[in-house]
Amino acid sequence: MTARTLNLDDDLYQYLLDVSLRETPLLKRLRDETQALPMARWQVAPEQGQFLALLVKLTGARRLLEVGTFTGYSALCMAAALPADGSLICCDIPGNYNAIARRYWQEAGLAERIDLRLAPALDTLTELERQGQGGQYDLVFIDADKANYPAYLEHALGLLRAGGLVVFDNTLWSGRVLEANPESADTRAIQALNRALKEDARVDLSLLPIGDGLTLCRKR
Repeated sequence: MTARTLNLDDDLYQYLLDVSLRETPLLKRLRDETQALPMARWQVAPEQGQFLALLVKLTGARRLLEVGTFTGYSALCMAAALPADGSLICCDIPGNYNAIARRYWQEAGLAERIDLRLAPALDTLTELERQGQGGQYDLVFIDADKANYPAYLEHALGLLRAGGLVVFDNTLWSGRVLEANPESADTRAIQALNRALKEDARVDLSLLPIGDGLTLCRKR
């Protein structure tokens, strides 16, 4: 037994992967290709992708939203976990990496489930609300520009059904959340989000030390 979460050194982290990660060869190939890109740090950890897939299955999710898709690793994990009639809307901006995501989704046979919308995410989320889709989604995964995290929370809660889940990535922000007077707007936004969620009566809350910090909020 232990009274606090363990720190993972390299050996213990590798053990975690060795005994639990079920990454497919296709996902491994996508992760390797992404690591060659200048923005490789944007990619989720493989155990995080597997955890997201488990959340999809645990919640019985059929309609998903993702804010921030990059080369499509997390989207591929979640889409593969959906039932045959499930769907995923991905929000991202145009970039050379969009083609990588689409190529792997196609190879996986999951492209039909994924709708990639290339526009500012706040515009896409606002449009979904305008179309009357409030309360229609089961899970929202947010891993995009950190300065807009508080705004993404409000849209996610509007679009989620009661009992639905919003998941934020990077909420420990490599420890930068501890900065007393951060210069970065991203750091300030994550700090503000974390503080606000602690007192937000609209959600049930857990911040997990997975990847760079993963916060789960269940809409009440």
